[in-house]
Amino acid sequence: MRPSSVILPIFLFGLLACTSNRRHPQRISAPTLEKGESYFNKNNDSAFYYFNLVATTATDSLEIAMAYTYMGIIQAYEGDQYGGQESLLKSLAYLNEHKKKDQECLCSNYHELGNICLDLKNYEAAIDYYRKALKYIDETGDETIALNGIALTYQKKGDYDQAIDIYKSLLAKSKDRKREYARVLSNYAKTKWLKDSTYPAGPELQRALQIRRDSNDIRGLNASYAHLSDYYSLSAPDSALYYAGKRYDVAREMNSPDDEVEALSKLITLSPANLLKPYFVRYQYLTDSIQTAKNAAKNQFALIRYEAAKNKADNLQLQKDNAQRKTQLALTILFFTIAGFVLVVRYRRRRQQIEFASRQAIQEHQLKTSQKVHDVVANGLYRIMTDLEYKPALDKEVLIDKIEELYERSRDISYEPSTTSSVPFHDKIEDLLESFASERIKVLIFGNSAALWDRVNAQTQHEVEHVLQELMVNMKKHSQASSVLIKFECQNDQVQIHYTDDGIGISPQVTYGNGWRNTENRIKKIGGKYTFEHPERGLKIHISFPIA
Repeated sequence: MRPSSVILPIFLFGLLACTSNRRHPQRISAPTLEKGESYFNKNNDSAFYYFNLVATTATDSLEIAMAYTYMGIIQAYEGDQYGGQESLLKSLAYLNEHKKKDQECLCSNYHELGNICLDLKNYEAAIDYYRKALKYIDETGDETIALNGIALTYQKKGDYDQAIDIYKSLLAKSKDRKREYARVLSNYAKTKWLKDSTYPAGPELQRALQIRRDSNDIRGLNASYAHLSDYYSLSAPDSALYYAGKRYDVAREMNSPDDEVEALSKLITLSPANLLKPYFVRYQYLTDSIQTAKNAAKNQFALIRYEAAKNKADNLQLQKDNAQRKTQLALTILFFTIAGFVLVVRYRRRRQQIEFASRQAIQEHQLKTSQKVHDVVANGLYRIMTDLEYKPALDKEVLIDKIEELYERSRDISYEPSTTSSVPFHDKIEDLLESFASERIKVLIFGNSAALWDRVNAQTQHEVEHVLQELMVNMKKHSQASSVLIKFECQNDQVQIHYTDDGIGISPQVTYGNGWRNTENRIKKIGGKYTFEHPERGLKIHISFPIA
């Protein structure tokens, strides 16, 4: 279901009519941002593309924050709750609570984060975010929305007294607004019944239903029918079945697959056995379709972000090439104006080159004798160097621990016992890959989840970690890449790792050194395979190995 208004409706309001409407930030004058807003809630793929463009190219902090807010709302609406949460938290980093113009966007972010945490059943966090949103609300209607979200969260976590107190205050405030009053009354009655199963909630639920019928509140009717079906499930199963059927009709009228699934679930529970089959077939079809749509949305958003990052890197490279050509022209002019000075400089430089070449020959000779410690020492030191180069501050104790660990592992290269780490392997891989990111290099990671690695044994994980480290070190040293994508997936009991960068690539006829030969041996050791692709630009490497 796509809502027709600019403000996105929340998911649980359609399912339970208990939460508030999703807020969105105020509009500001920015051509690209306005382009995204023109697609918002109509074609969210296109809207996400333009908002991502603003987030990665704009210079105004509020424009960037609003773009991330819109992206977070779209992701959450399409079922990517964690992606939406990530975008909203990025938005907060660009906002200042002391700036008046930022406060409406702050309110939208906190409210949406509350909705997401409620969907994810992280109730304490949801309440905290809703209360933060209240700090920036100056309209009664918006305050009611946030309070209703808090009350629903208390109801979901079983703290009925807290929820009832809030609903009582909202009932007094909303008497002049029929739709709002009906929503609060229905939620209040249901909460009272949840607290005490003997509470006669029927009259209040019926009263809320009648108000919604009179005001033609379709979404409200959906919620009332859901509440009434729940209420009568034990005391009057026939009535419960009737209201479940009414809810199913309304859900189909709204074209809301999520609401329809909820209604079908209730119908399957309450219907006679001879009527179950069509409901069950429809339920199975919808759940599969919804999950497929959510997965497609997640992949699409990830692809949009990757393509935007790649385009930005290409533009930066073009600017760099132009700057280099201007520099070359300037150097040519300088050469003809101060030729004598250049001859002296070239003579000195030649001497330096000879000395450098001599030192380099010695270093190459030393490098050949150190290949046996390549995986343990060289790559370990390279990661420490990367941390020192790009991290603004590195704790001294952490640095000493890393060096001590490297020392212990290098004492006996031939014997490297496997160690059990308290850090989850997917987090370990995330840290490893992201440690190679910098202002010049973007590292994008997809599919690296705990579920993927749970079935992979510790020895295989150890080998995979070294393989990935070798790939990233080679990328950093040789590829000149500005964008790197590593994707993990599992198919037919095979873990597949897809590495892609946009660097200078390598020739198919290149002779590989000890580093890659060690990596090749590691892949074979875990029963894996690898293939190289040599596109017009960059490099692709595909690695697969069995789980067992």
